Amino acid sequence: MINFLLILFAKFLLWFRYRVKVSGIKKIYKKGKKGILFLPNHPALIDPIILYSQLSRRFKPRALADEDQINRFFIRYLVKRFRIITIPDMTKIGASSQNIRKMITECIESLRNGENLILYPAGRTMRGYLEDISGNSAVERIVRELPDMRVVLVRTRGLWGSRFSRASGHEPNVSKILWQGLWFILKNGLFFTPRRHVNIELFEPDDMPRTADRFVINRYLEDFYNYKAPGNIYVPYTIWEKGKVRQVAEIERPCIKRDYSHVSHAVRKIVTSYLKELTGCENFNDETSLAHDLSMDSLSKMELIVWLQSEFGFLLNDTDSLQTVGDVMLAASGEAVSSAPKKIADIPAKWFEKNRAPEYPLNLTEMKITDAFLSQAQRYPDSAIIADQISGVKTYRDLITNIIILKQKIENFPKTYIGIMLPASVAANIVYLAVLFAGKTPVMVNWTLGRQNLLHCLNSVGIDQILTVGKFTSRIKSQGVDLKVIENRFIYIDLIATGLSLFAKLRGWFFARFSWNELRKAKVPGSAVILNTSGSESVPKTVVLTHKNILTNVYDLRICLTMGINDSVLGILPPFHSFGLTTSMILPLCLGLRSVYYPNPTDGSALGQMIDAYKATILIGTPTFLHGIVRVSDSRQLVSLKLVVTGAEKCTYRIYEDLKERCPKAVIIEGYGVTECSPVISANREDDAHPGTIGRVLPSLEYVIVDPDINRRVKTGEKGLLLVRGPSVFGGYLNSKSLTPFVKFENKKWYNTGDMVIEDQQKILTFSGRLKRFIKLGGEMISLPAIESVIEPHYRSDDHNEGPLIAVAASPEEDHQEIVLVTTADVKRDSVNRLISEAGMSGLHNIRRVVLIDRMPLLGTGKIDYLTLSEILKKKNR
Repeated sequence: MINFLLILFAKFLLWFRYRVKVSGIKKIYKKGKKGILFLPNHPALIDPIILYSQLSRRFKPRALADEDQINRFFIRYLVKRFRIITIPDMTKIGASSQNIRKMITECIESLRNGENLILYPAGRTMRGYLEDISGNSAVERIVRELPDMRVVLVRTRGLWGSRFSRASGHEPNVSKILWQGLWFILKNGLFFTPRRHVNIELFEPDDMPRTADRFVINRYLEDFYNYKAPGNIYVPYTIWEKGKVRQVAEIERPCIKRDYSHVSHAVRKIVTSYLKELTGCENFNDETSLAHDLSMDSLSKMELIVWLQSEFGFLLNDTDSLQTVGDVMLAASGEAVSSAPKKIADIPAKWFEKNRAPEYPLNLTEMKITDAFLSQAQRYPDSAIIADQISGVKTYRDLITNIIILKQKIENFPKTYIGIMLPASVAANIVYLAVLFAGKTPVMVNWTLGRQNLLHCLNSVGIDQILTVGKFTSRIKSQGVDLKVIENRFIYIDLIATGLSLFAKLRGWFFARFSWNELRKAKVPGSAVILNTSGSESVPKTVVLTHKNILTNVYDLRICLTMGINDSVLGILPPFHSFGLTTSMILPLCLGLRSVYYPNPTDGSALGQMIDAYKATILIGTPTFLHGIVRVSDSRQLVSLKLVVTGAEKCTYRIYEDLKERCPKAVIIEGYGVTECSPVISANREDDAHPGTIGRVLPSLEYVIVDPDINRRVKTGEKGLLLVRGPSVFGGYLNSKSLTPFVKFENKKWYNTGDMVIEDQQKILTFSGRLKRFIKLGGEMISLPAIESVIEPHYRSDDHNEGPLIAVAASPEEDHQEIVLVTTADVKRDSVNRLISEAGMSGLHNIRRVVLIDRMPLLGTGKIDYLTLSEILKKKNR
């Protein structure tokens, strides 16, 4: 009875907007009412409710629903009442193949028991006015198991163009649509709202190719759904609106820029071999469709993604980023980018209210970060300063409220060092500051390091507690990140928030408005943050940066970029990345620059939407992440950008050209730095940018360029080793027994960057390679000696006169370098990578290719001559 009343109520609500006409249902019912598989198309999020309300009285079907869409107030109750089968979004990485197989098995058992089932073959709402089932295999699997069951095709027309569809090019915001719908109904005097006509056709075919493969079955279904398909139909929302029901033009989708020319031969060979094994197909090229040509369904794509992450170490967002073989090649090269539009919540008007212009306090370098933060907060406490899609828009006073509340909890932690594992977000800012105000030192946890390195970093500092968020840890675990060894150290701030007493909340609210004394009197430690960086040994090194280190770097950046009253920055780099921490988090908080965050730097489509929605004027990121944005974004989305700041890896001319094409008004500033220097060492200036260079050294730093043996200064225009010294340079590694990174030259102590540069007459530097044995992959420094130390013990010669059998080197290409194993023995790449994985290193450390040589070049000391080895690789690469 309750179900009947709920269905009746749903029909009543639908009546205010929709006129539904159903054909063929009586004919289907006359043949029987049990064991029927209904296969509808999916033009909008509302059509399952409309269809279910029409079928429920006669057939009482079970339905499948996306777990993300049903995770709403009251909807969860309905799911239980109507025994709806929940399914994961098959475009997302977290949707494990095991869960999907379990769901299909439940569907088969339900049909076998005589129940009726509504299954959407495409597994998602339509992305265009034509249904595209691609290579999805759910229908094929079910009809193979139940060849004699009844199958009814359902074709819904009239909903493409509604607000519940993706005709706008974006994922519908259901909550917003419902509230707007209520307003429109009231505005139309309840009964006079213009109706959208929806036609539902039910058809039980006799010629469905049940025994054929999935592509024949899916093509048959697509032909049925797309027969004389109407386009984007607009229906007015009020009787006062001018114009009648009409067809409007389809939204032009952003054109994704794909350039496969730079994908290395080694990557092509590895990916091609795997795809042949996975699909059984021998002939394909970059434009070959994974779904339509290689028969890959969502499950196969998930297996492919798991392999890509394990083999190459780059994390992927969703299956939408992999449409063609070329996309797989780019993913393996670290250039996968999601093109699927995301749902962006409405931006409160407060975000766009004018603030005071960002300000550099004259004594900034003598302050602590907490003092600089409070100084800016005092200037305009109730103006919007920070935002993201989860927390919304926050003022300085909002931040202080949360800091005071969280600070009390953190003060009770026994240890001095507190781990923070969060992406770029409002939460990361609040937690970082709360830890400092609590008198503790924040340790930014890099979850991409790999099991062994991650554990070493935490143990070397004595981290027992890591502040994080449950939803975030679930997401990165679903992407293949192994967190088992540290999960027992997690303290979930979302659980802390739900467990707060009313008194704690009222206390935070009160003091944020009437007294900040407990923050001003807080005993903030001298260390502002602890980060980890790759060392020359087998494990990362621990870098301690002081407040003076970081704020000196922030103050130096005043000469590189200008910030005005209308400026805001989009922060995408994780805070364990020193570039992201300084430029996207500490700089905005301490200068009063509005900042908006998005947690996934590889989600190019969403980042383009964020820039457009928040009207961000400054974008900061690595070249790879920036390129991902411009590849999938519309130029109109990026029109607000005036400044693009990049570093952490070389920005190639290809990326420069693409950035200028999509953001012609934006100035591109490339810089260079290292974690140990807080991190920026040199940068181009906004009014004097030189593409392809890393600009001039920042004013607080003293520098020399010397020969590799550190005996003499090199001449202008000559390549040399860069040494720096100054207040932004750290004091030394924590708890490290390794050699110091500092050297003596001309009776002064210098930090040895290990990087080679060339300086011109204008004192502009050009990066020219690394003296230290590192390679930059995915914005991360990968230590070649660390990889070598894992492999070498397994490949030692019994003949001591023979010398080393293996060496790990970087490929000679400047663009997209790779890790190469050079050997005089018969060594298999798979065997070596297995050793690397067993040592707890991430896929970023994997060997891409093995090069066999006759004799290993040695120095007079008996050690490997890596310079000669590099020349050998250059010759073999030609």
